[in-house]
Amino acid sequence: MASSKRVAEHAHCGPCVRFEVPAAVRPPLKWAGGKRWLVPHIARLWWPERWRRLVEPLCGGLAVALSLKPERALLNDANPHLVNFYRWLKRGLKIDLEMANDRELFYRHRARFNQLIREGKEDSAEAAALFYYLNRTGYNGLCRFNRKGEFNVPFGRYKKITYKRDFSEYVAVFSRWEFTCGDFESVKLQADDFVYADPPYDVEFTQYSKDGFSWDDQVRLARALASHPGPVIISNQATERIICLYRELGFEIAILAAPRLISCTGDRTPVKEVLATRNCVSVS
Repeated sequence: MASSKRVAEHAHCGPCVRFEVPAAVRPPLKWAGGKRWLVPHIARLWWPERWRRLVEPLCGGLAVALSLKPERALLNDANPHLVNFYRWLKRGLKIDLEMANDRELFYRHRARFNQLIREGKEDSAEAAALFYYLNRTGYNGLCRFNRKGEFNVPFGRYKKITYKRDFSEYVAVFSRWEFTCGDFESVKLQADDFVYADPPYDVEFTQYSKDGFSWDDQVRLARALASHPGPVIISNQATERIICLYRELGFEIAILAAPRLISCTGDRTPVKEVLATRNCVSVS
């Protein structure tokens, strides 16, 4: 049985630092741009502040929250289907849907999922189960919607897929976590919240929800979080304009080599990523 604690080491910031953080529950979804690789860097900043509420205004695949396992968390995303899935996990979702790595079944389930959206039943347990299946079976774990709000990811190319049916292990973890859906500026921050924001990369493709995520949204997010008096961490691809934006707003900048987890060309060359911080105290 895995230990309830794990030890993190950080030799990149001077003398080696060792501290314990809670053992992680694995993220339940495949998620483009997942940040499990970034957790040791964030944990170094979170550990002195772990009494705070963790807030993620764009929570995505939950890799960070499920690794840090804060007692209290407010987790928001603009994608209502993602949030619905997490809310059903909090209630102990069990899936009895037929699930197989089969092209015909995938498109049948995709059509049913989009039918539920059109009928206004996207907050149902069936929609949550279908969302999980489509995520596991669709191409590269992408989550993409057209302008009508319909899921349009094609069938994937996996040789073998393991599906999970019982999500009861998430009930205890999620018990004091609140899940909300909306624009990041609708999140009601408290002055002492610890905020981690992971917006879509500053690249051409940003259609993770039907409304997308534009450069104006990048600027709006950075400015909103620059005004927060508590600790703030933002990660993004290290484009020149992202670096300039955060520096001009008074963030401290670190450039990290990020693994390229999803690529349509098979390219796995590391990409450079920004870790921008404000009001953070590091373990030293």
